[in-house]
Amino acid sequence: MRYFIELSYNGKVYHGWQNQPNAISVQQVLEEALSILLQDKIEIVGAGRTDAGVHAKQMYAHFDCDILFDIAQLIYKLNSFLPKDVAIHNIFKVKPAAHARFDALSRTYHYKISTSKNAFNFDFAYEMHLPLDVDKMNDACKILLAYNDFQCFSKSNTDVKTYHCKIEMANWYVENDTLTFVITADRFLRNMVRAIVGTLINIGLGKLEVDDLHTIIKSKDRSEAGFSVPAHGLYLTKIIYPDTIAL
Repeated sequence: MRYFIELSYNGKVYHGWQNQPNAISVQQVLEEALSILLQDKIEIVGAGRTDAGVHAKQMYAHFDCDILFDIAQLIYKLNSFLPKDVAIHNIFKVKPAAHARFDALSRTYHYKISTSKNAFNFDFAYEMHLPLDVDKMNDACKILLAYNDFQCFSKSNTDVKTYHCKIEMANWYVENDTLTFVITADRFLRNMVRAIVGTLINIGLGKLEVDDLHTIIKSKDRSEAGFSVPAHGLYLTKIIYPDTIAL
């Protein structure tokens, strides 16, 4: 039987989602917990990779298990067993061919910038006090929707077969002293969101013009785009799947 598991995590102490040879990952702690509680070697496949320090308010993964178990009890036991920075929200049966990564229709990320010093959220937002022209940054977001090749925002030396992504929505909004960037696409490249945010910040600072974004994207050159903002302000917030995957 194949199951989907819905979880969230604070990524501060983790070297990303995916298993690493010499560093702790979210995938590792979840596989270890499931294997102990189900008394079987459980391997899980995530909806995607998040980099070291990135948070997830909603993440999905799938695993296969032939052992019968009570779902509500397993959720309770996992939340008791796992570290405090990983929370399980749901487990449900899916069709045998359902895949957490390949069946995802879209993913949404938020990036948070704190415009004033905050003693409580320095681990969860990028602190920046320079004035930003949010209107120009939102004008630049419209340009993102006109393209589908985002090699210029991809981490170098990745093993992807294509740099094509369909961005469905991208915009900034301001709430009190927090500036938030929201972006939804069918898929994302490694480091893509952080590189986009860094480039849009340069536009908001006046270091780049809005129309410069056309040239940057067409260059397909990472060195032409802006800096990568720190990971701790980035959140995976939503993943959409077709209703047909569930049993």
